[in-house]
Amino acid sequence: MANSVPSMPTNPAVVAEDLIVGHGNRIAIARSNFVIPAGTVTALIGPNGSGKSTLLNAIAGLQAPFSGRITVAAGAGRIAYVLQATKVNEILPITVREVVTMGRYATSGPWRRLNRDDRQAVADAMSRMGVADLADRHLGELSGGQRQRVFVAQGLAQEHDLLLLDEPLTGLDLVSAQAIDQVIHDEPAEGCTLVMTTHDLAEAGMADYVILLAGRVVAAGPPDHVLSVEHLTAAYGSSLLHTDGEKVFIDDPAHRPVPGRHVHRDMTIHIEPPDSSLHSQR
Repeated sequence: MANSVPSMPTNPAVVAEDLIVGHGNRIAIARSNFVIPAGTVTALIGPNGSGKSTLLNAIAGLQAPFSGRITVAAGAGRIAYVLQATKVNEILPITVREVVTMGRYATSGPWRRLNRDDRQAVADAMSRMGVADLADRHLGELSGGQRQRVFVAQGLAQEHDLLLLDEPLTGLDLVSAQAIDQVIHDEPAEGCTLVMTTHDLAEAGMADYVILLAGRVVAAGPPDHVLSVEHLTAAYGSSLLHTDGEKVFIDDPAHRPVPGRHVHRDMTIHIEPPDSSLHSQR
């Protein structure tokens, strides 16, 4: 089945042509073509091992394709890449302010003294993510959700046209999920293209554009086109995909309920009060 791509966006931020990416001798993403529209939220979704993080690395320029081409409209210094906090050494003896300030080094270089604009950008990013009061605390003293907000603040502090987020909402507390979700919605309004990986169909369903992966691009386009039963079955297999009326459920260890949030094919990433009962995925 060839990857399914509807009409080509007229203003692409990222274009992949016959792209093949992998590690060592192993292909992670077979030959695929896709575009990512500028000024939108694009979600990369698929089962574990489908190539989501590999594709994010390729977009960031951290991983060269085996063959084909990937073209990013933003310059190399205009891409901000935020990893999951769980992938970062949390015992580094570094403060929150220092972590966020590192976002300015991408364009200023590590040796230039920070000016007033740099300091204001750092302060604004910390304020947006609600971590200004944590500025002098060390990274290892923070909760997982607080650390994730700090790393998103680092990305926001960097001058960027393209913001890449690796599963930014996975396993977060209510406050952190709300803060990062707000950034996801605000960035395109400020002219930024945002690309995020996710395991959650609801999060993908709220994006402007979706790329469904399963070792290749299965489908790319608006959520209603991509997140169809046909495409999801092609990506996950019929044994993992279940339907209940108009809802779709994925019986996959990566798709576990996140405290405080509805999951999958609801039409919003609806935040529930902490004491609300959760909706089961089963």
